[in-house]
Amino acid sequence: MPSEYAKSLGARLRAIRTQQGLSLHGVEEKSRGRWKAVVVGSYERGDRAVTVQKLAELADFYGVPVSELLPGGAAPSPLGPTPKLVIDLERLAQLPKEKAGALARYAATIQSQRGDYNGKVLSIRQEDLRSLAVIYDKSPSELTEELIGWGVLDPEARRAVESF
Repeated sequence: MPSEYAKSLGARLRAIRTQQGLSLHGVEEKSRGRWKAVVVGSYERGDRAVTVQKLAELADFYGVPVSELLPGGAAPSPLGPTPKLVIDLERLAQLPKEKAGALARYAATIQSQRGDYNGKVLSIRQEDLRSLAVIYDKSPSELTEELIGWGVLDPEARRAVESF
């Protein structure tokens, strides 16, 4: 019988997953098999204990702080999926280096760290946008507008910046 804490933790995991518009099988696909649907489902039901290490890895996978997964804090907002910050790498490659060189180097570094070389798009976190804003000497909002203007960021990204 799962403990109340395990059930609460599982509910938090499920809320984060569904906010991101992922099914259990979607998690398995997106993680390229790293996270099996049956295992994540058992964590969410509280049927299986999750180690601190696995919880940290899941938080990283979902792009949220570990504290967001732990019971006891404010519940994740049920407003729907968090807007994504997705860089269009194909469009980025078409821009002049003097304009977008720093962004291209930053994106290449993230791709290298993740081993993600699909070459079409790259999801970045809000922390990445903050770092890029420092590099470009702009506020995150100003940089978001510039990247939208360049065509490398979808206008929907404005919603993600509003949540800063």
